[in-house]
Amino acid sequence: MKVDNCLHATLICLGMLCFSLAIEIGKLNRFRPSLHGHHEKGKEGQVLHRSKRGWVWNQFFVIEEYTGPDPVLVGRLHSDIDSGDGNIKYILSGEGAGIIFVIDDKSGNIHATKTLDREERAQYTLTAQAVDRHTNRPLEPPSEFIVKVQDINDNPPEFLHENYHANVPERSNVGTSVIQVTASDADDPTYGNSAKLVYSILEGQPYFSVEAQTGIIRTALPNMDREAKEEYHVVIQAKDMGGHMGGLSGTTKVTITLTDVNDNPPKFPQSVYQMSISEAAIPGEEAGRVKAKDPDIGENGLVTYNIIDGDGIEMFEITTDYETQEGVVKLKKHLDYETKRTYSLKVEAANIHIDPKFISNGPFKDTVTVKINVEDADEPPIFLAPSYILEVEENLGPGAPVGRVHAKDPDAKNSLISYIIDRHTDLDRYFSISAEDGSITTTKKLDREEMAWHNISVFAYELHNRHQEAKVPVAIKVLDVNDNAPKLASPNEAVVCEKPQTNEPLITITAEDKDDAANGPRFIFGLPPDMIQKPNFTLRDNRDNTASVYAKRTSFNRQMKDSYSLPIVISDGGSPPQSSTSILTIRVCGCDGNGILISCNPEAYILSAGLSTGALIAILACIVILLVIVVLFVTLKRQKKEPLIVFEEEDVRENIITYDDEGGGEEDTEAFDIATLQNPDGINGFIPRKDIKPEYQYMPRPGLRPAPNSVDVDDFINTRIQEADNDPTAPPYDSIQIYGYEGRGSVAGSLSSLESATTDSDLDYDYLQNWGPRFKKLADLYGSKDTFEDDS
Repeated sequence: MKVDNCLHATLICLGMLCFSLAIEIGKLNRFRPSLHGHHEKGKEGQVLHRSKRGWVWNQFFVIEEYTGPDPVLVGRLHSDIDSGDGNIKYILSGEGAGIIFVIDDKSGNIHATKTLDREERAQYTLTAQAVDRHTNRPLEPPSEFIVKVQDINDNPPEFLHENYHANVPERSNVGTSVIQVTASDADDPTYGNSAKLVYSILEGQPYFSVEAQTGIIRTALPNMDREAKEEYHVVIQAKDMGGHMGGLSGTTKVTITLTDVNDNPPKFPQSVYQMSISEAAIPGEEAGRVKAKDPDIGENGLVTYNIIDGDGIEMFEITTDYETQEGVVKLKKHLDYETKRTYSLKVEAANIHIDPKFISNGPFKDTVTVKINVEDADEPPIFLAPSYILEVEENLGPGAPVGRVHAKDPDAKNSLISYIIDRHTDLDRYFSISAEDGSITTTKKLDREEMAWHNISVFAYELHNRHQEAKVPVAIKVLDVNDNAPKLASPNEAVVCEKPQTNEPLITITAEDKDDAANGPRFIFGLPPDMIQKPNFTLRDNRDNTASVYAKRTSFNRQMKDSYSLPIVISDGGSPPQSSTSILTIRVCGCDGNGILISCNPEAYILSAGLSTGALIAILACIVILLVIVVLFVTLKRQKKEPLIVFEEEDVRENIITYDDEGGGEEDTEAFDIATLQNPDGINGFIPRKDIKPEYQYMPRPGLRPAPNSVDVDDFINTRIQEADNDPTAPPYDSIQIYGYEGRGSVAGSLSSLESATTDSDLDYDYLQNWGPRFKKLADLYGSKDTFEDDS
């Protein structure tokens, strides 16, 4: 808040005036002594007595902010019993006594020693008492009085906020309330005009005004346009003393923003937009953008676009990009440069939200013409048909014509077209195509019965640009010719009883033909001429693609002949007709009196005539005995199978050699001759085998075997491993290689149990008997200690 500097001189003058006023008030702020024993004569000579008063009270006043050189006299206390001889002492107590207010104990004068501020404290309550100076005996009861601090205009007005922000719609009417600003004054509102405030506007005319008494800011001009000026800075002053000269003032700054209303229609910056798009563009591709400008903001500036007329209304569409407020013209259908090269559109832009108060400013829309040019593109060839179905007869030789596909270049230059078959669809290469005219021919004979349809794809491409190509499916139907003779369909076997009924058919047969229906039925059945002369059976064509077989004889004997083969000639109805001879096998079977089949097995008669049941049982028993003997022989043979590798009894690896000395441990390589670990039969590099017969003798390579007296155990073991890996006569399974080398550097010490049975150990190994058959050997070695001792 600001205080006018021009008032400093005025304040100095007021200070001098206040000092003079304080002296006058001090003269008034005194107690007057009461009259003791003062007599007055009344009417008719009557003597009147005035009552005694101990104190005469009035409120004391002191001006705030006094800055004179001497303390301010607030007032004087005086008792009626004070005769002026100095025996009475005045005592002051209460708020500020002795600090702010001091009293002359003889005269009773009260002075303020400090500058007072009414805004800090408006009044003080004090207690006065008169006592005997010598004995401090109270002469009168204590009494309270009040010292009020009298206000002066020493506080300027202060606004609640240093800066205010307010909004008001643009084009508001004159007098529209914007905001109310409020200031406060710390001075006493009940004394003078020190706290009486008046508001005025220092900056912001002529756009705004302020009410002097309330501080309400209002618009002062009509039709303020946000698009012309959006923000205004207004300075408001609050002045006390009712706004008169000498009053203090404070100011605040108010920022007023005009909010937007939809008072402006959208407007295209130009009347015609030119756009272009390739004919190769796909639907949905963007052709261009238009934008109508609307100075309004927010929802008031939202614009939507529509195509309302034009010859391209069916080919194009427009959408609104609400982020950029643009109309996006997009392709809706495929274009053809050769058909139509230009299109015209009439586009309308309109506001979405319209304020009814400003409808008179409308219409809130605008239109523009959009011209779109179609650009020529190098398009791929186009086939005259989306697909082709061609026909060719089967069994034709290579080069037989199938048909033709045709494509053209839709571009104006009409490039030459070349054709090729997609070999992924014709892996067996049945067809070829002329690259010049698209004629398709066969490269080999086609068989309809093997494949009736061939589905291939043909590519057409421009000669000067192989990348411009088109693809069309071609279905080729192989037409049937009568190249397959009919044959007898299953079943091709029948039965006849030994005593057949000649009027009943043995079987009704039919035929099958691989050709289609046009070259198949109707089938014609017949017998060869030689069968007609000596018929055992007859055939009747039923003329419905079936035929019935009848027995010509009245009896058959299956012991003499158990089956008959009847050749049947079958012809189809194709052109030229095809025929074949199929064999129908007729078996002779035994039947009961009702013609029900019993058995077709001719061996039953032979068995019944030659062998009895007992003979058959004896034969089966002999066969079982022979099988048992064979099984026993094989079992015994397996049990006596000799080992695969022959070891002699003298093989040192199967003997336990006992030494009296312990040696130098595993690292001692001189206490034992390693040559004793070698197989005597393997010295020459060959170990005989019994399970296989070697094709050739394996000769060890020189330099691999260590010397017999070598003490290098590592070399010895590595040599044996290398021999086993390279030996072609080695068995195909893992064989056990026995080594006497336990390893080196074991921290556990030796695990050998040799001669442990003769040591004087106190350990009990009887628990080994409970460990099962796998530990039987150890149990016998260690568990027999007691037995040995008993025997001794």
